[in-house]
Amino acid sequence: MRTQPYVAATARESMDDAALIQQSLREPEAFAQVYDRHAAHIHRYVTRRLGADAADDVVADTFLDAFRQRRRYHFDRTDARPWLYGIAANIIGKRRRSEIRMLQALAKTGSDPVAQSYGDGVDDRVAASAARQPIARALAALSPKYREVLLLIAWADLSYEETAEALGISVGTVRSRLHRARKKVREALGGHNPTSSMEELDR
Repeated sequence: MRTQPYVAATARESMDDAALIQQSLREPEAFAQVYDRHAAHIHRYVTRRLGADAADDVVADTFLDAFRQRRRYHFDRTDARPWLYGIAANIIGKRRRSEIRMLQALAKTGSDPVAQSYGDGVDDRVAASAARQPIARALAALSPKYREVLLLIAWADLSYEETAEALGISVGTVRSRLHRARKKVREALGGHNPTSSMEELDR
């Protein structure tokens, strides 16, 4: 009697996200595999944006919204990451004040919420704190639409195309907003390369 669920669960592990979401329309429990694949990455991203206290709620809301919206998923897209990050971005967008407070705290202290929450090596991050503080101030000063594009690419590691999909905008708009965001960050950093600075912040 226990063989069938085990076989079904094993088969799901080899399915792409689109197939899993489609299967979840008939078998809702299949959606749990989508959560298992992506929740930890989204949690880490949200923690960096809003802090650990908000991350659990935002991730839970993201997957609840995704489950409710799954009939509208574009099943030709085998990777659900852009879709999920887009939902998370909408929820984060309702907490702009919390994000600004997080960035302002980081600008003052250099204390990385991801390092605190995930137990990353503190010693390795101390040297990067000098980069974190000015970049955090620069991010706080960006308008939301520029910050969203920059962070989906820099912290969520989405491509231009995936970022466009996540936000429902064109690739050209992604490129334009990213260019503007990098320019503003570069100016705030006194002409330093914002890409290398973001890498230091993400260490």
